Amino acid sequence: MIGRMERHVAFQRLHNFRDLGGYATGDGSTVRWGRLYRSDSLGKLGRPGGGDDWDRFLALGVRTVVDLRYPWEIERRGRVPEHPSFAYHNLSVEHRPYDQASLAPDVEVGPYLAERYLEVAEDGVEELRRALELVADDDSGPLVFHCASGKDRTGLLAALVLGLLGVDEDTVVADFALTELATERLVADWLANDPGRALVWPHFGRAPGEVMRLFLDGIGDRYGSLTGYATERLGVDDALVGALRHALLEPAPAVSGG
Repeated sequence: MIGRMERHVAFQRLHNFRDLGGYATGDGSTVRWGRLYRSDSLGKLGRPGGGDDWDRFLALGVRTVVDLRYPWEIERRGRVPEHPSFAYHNLSVEHRPYDQASLAPDVEVGPYLAERYLEVAEDGVEELRRALELVADDDSGPLVFHCASGKDRTGLLAALVLGLLGVDEDTVVADFALTELATERLVADWLANDPGRALVWPHFGRAPGEVMRLFLDGIGDRYGSLTGYATERLGVDDALVGALRHALLEPAPAVSGG
């Protein structure tokens, strides 16, 4: 089982698999360890030589996998191998494809990616709502959600879940930026999987906190807050927030009387 302070789960082929446990909420509760994970593509577990990684993954006791990629990405790169211990859901949250690798070098990473996230927030309403329902279902956990690099679509859903739980914005931004620790390996993966293609954009695989900060600012401008967005666009109500909190939070420790 993952150690209490070890947020990154070590794999050979997965580079951005993280436990979302341990984060504090505004009311003093804490996100449970070993209940919710975010990752880069679990399709890598099905490639030759991934036996140790597969055993390590199964040992986490995951019961639900949510794949946020396009169906064509899954066809091209593969999905997590089937196994009776978990259910698999493909919820393609992004509806406007774009190719980060081919972006011009002068495209600024913060404003560009934040604008793409805002598009996903508007386009992927049904899929994001369904993802939240799965995360909130006690019978679904432990659950892992992922996209290709575990950065953009995954980062948006992670921010949404943490925000609805009451985790502060600075922590949400910091969690997003942890992908920077995996950038070099994510770039190496891309180069290995796309021989002959040029990697033009120097920010490919990057996740500076500015991206998430600008996205949250944009959501705030449109809806007042992340919670306002979830209420107005996703139809998230008190019952769903309560289910999320019940599934994911350790309650605040009781304060003994004097």
